[in-house]
Amino acid sequence: MQDLSLPRRALLKGVGLGALAATATACGPAGPDAGARDGKIVIGYVSPQSGALAGFASGDAFVVDRVRQTPPYAKGFTVGGKTYEIEIVVKDSLSDPRLAARAARELISHHKADMILTSSAPETTNPVATVCEAQGIPCVATVVPWEAWYFSRQADPDDPRPFTYTTMFFLGVDEFGGCFVPMWERISSNKIVAGMFPDDADGNAFRRAWPPIIEKAGYTWVDGGAYKQDRSFGSMISKFMREQCEIFINAPLTPDFNRMWRQAAADGFRPRLATVAKVLLFPSDTLPLGDLVDNIATDSWWGPYMPNTSSLDGESAKRLAEAYQSASGRQWLQTLGSVYSLFEIAHQAFTAVDTPRDRKAVAARLRALNYSGMSGVLDFSRGPVPGVAIQQPVGVQWKKGVGRFPYEMMVVDNSLNPAVPIGAELLPTNQ
Repeated sequence: MQDLSLPRRALLKGVGLGALAATATACGPAGPDAGARDGKIVIGYVSPQSGALAGFASGDAFVVDRVRQTPPYAKGFTVGGKTYEIEIVVKDSLSDPRLAARAARELISHHKADMILTSSAPETTNPVATVCEAQGIPCVATVVPWEAWYFSRQADPDDPRPFTYTTMFFLGVDEFGGCFVPMWERISSNKIVAGMFPDDADGNAFRRAWPPIIEKAGYTWVDGGAYKQDRSFGSMISKFMREQCEIFINAPLTPDFNRMWRQAAADGFRPRLATVAKVLLFPSDTLPLGDLVDNIATDSWWGPYMPNTSSLDGESAKRLAEAYQSASGRQWLQTLGSVYSLFEIAHQAFTAVDTPRDRKAVAARLRALNYSGMSGVLDFSRGPVPGVAIQQPVGVQWKKGVGRFPYEMMVVDNSLNPAVPIGAELLPTNQ
């Protein structure tokens, strides 16, 4: 397989400036004797359950309830020969970085959290992690590209320093490249890639991060130009058509992509393969576009096709997805597995130390953790920077459903994760 790693300087410049961070203020002591009440471990959880990013967290309530029913959480954790009751306190960031930081401070000062878990986009994960690092509270984040989480919280992204209390697991730019490029190789003939990236923090970061991967893979990059929200995409589409772009990549807000994609269809721009990021990650994203989503490809870091099982009670990924669909009436979504694994990690870390009150010991255990669970193997000790574990995604396409849901995410490429079976043929987008 091709070496698609991104040069360090490009990575720092490309992604280090592309995510939000928040400044925390101290709210109390952070030593081993501070924290939860005697006989109880308090685990806080912060995610965007409302607001613009609410789609990411639409399955969170189900997962938290299911975790509470697993034996370790229902019966308590045994730590240093003593059993502790587990209390999970959930906070909504409202998709606002300032409120995410406030939620973390409330969990620390009011609820006396021993650990804080957080998920879903840098607008939530980064301010929460920033507060926890400042307060000396063990924290685990997920569903945020690791570069956006790690470098943007550094005082000097060109000279990053390891964090002590904050860790995370998810994908990075190399994984996007390793997932998308093998699909391009099977579809494209002229190797010309169109990029749709807005003039915002994420768009500018992706715009800088992608070209080295594209060039290394032997492709030509056509930038559609930084754009503002609520505009026509006619000139961008014309440029892509003029340059005969066969591959399309992006990282827009969902309303912008929906408008652009409809306009592209009307104008006759039909790339042979669209590989999208940030949009079309969840079933609800497909509904506004209808058949225009047919065979659009993206990355999948979790799904019922993953051969993963819970470290808490042995439940399979397939069973977790089916249980969510049965309980909610809605289609499974990728964040189910990610959020579940946050609570697996908390259990792994607490039960490997002598006391949950020793925050430094818990944080050190998180950075050294290597286990297999709902998200597969997560090794925090080996990953691109200290305290980061990398998942290996698969390439998927949205295809018309054969059951009760109109579209289904089907695995079409497993180059990065051969243990996941191929479920459908990779086909050109909208052809």
